[in-house]
Amino acid sequence: MATKYIVGSVTASFAFAYVCGVYFADKKVLGGTTPRTVADKEWGKVTEEKLDAWPRVAGKPVAMNPVTRQNYVLVKKKKASGSKKASEP
Repeated sequence: MATKYIVGSVTASFAFAYVCGVYFADKKVLGGTTPRTVADKEWGKVTEEKLDAWPRVAGKPVAMNPVTRQNYVLVKKKKASGSKKASEP
């Protein structure tokens, strides 16, 4: 019996969040404008080409963070050698 109230409440909250997102972000009910860098597709294309054209000449392997587009050099950790046995000179 409580399941229908929970499912209904969750559905209603998602619908409310969607409607608020459309009216506040897309329709700009509170005013404001969309920045040129977001609206101009040419700007985005040029920026993407610039970031993808990062010069890469044979070097250490890197891990790329696609969110911030930062490259990190991967460094292998050396294994600690075990202690010597007492019988060894």
